[in-house]
Amino acid sequence: MEWPKELLELFDDPLLDGVRPKVAAPTADDRMSSKLAEVTAWIEQHGREPQMTGDLKEKMMCAAMIGLRKKNLM
Repeated sequence: MEWPKELLELFDDPLLDGVRPKVAAPTADDRMSSKLAEVTAWIEQHGREPQMTGDLKEKMMCAAMIGLRKKNLM
């Protein structure tokens, strides 16, 4: 399909510089999937499940893991 020249010229307008479509906000499923991948990577890196007795990052991973388990994802 050939675009009309007038339409193509609109895209070259300096007023439209930096105009981008809105990025869709992540869904709850997207956030859970991301957190699951993060916890899994932590477990693979450390060879064990995170514990609440570790440093702040480990405590955050443990809390996320507990939350995921409550949702039956782990």
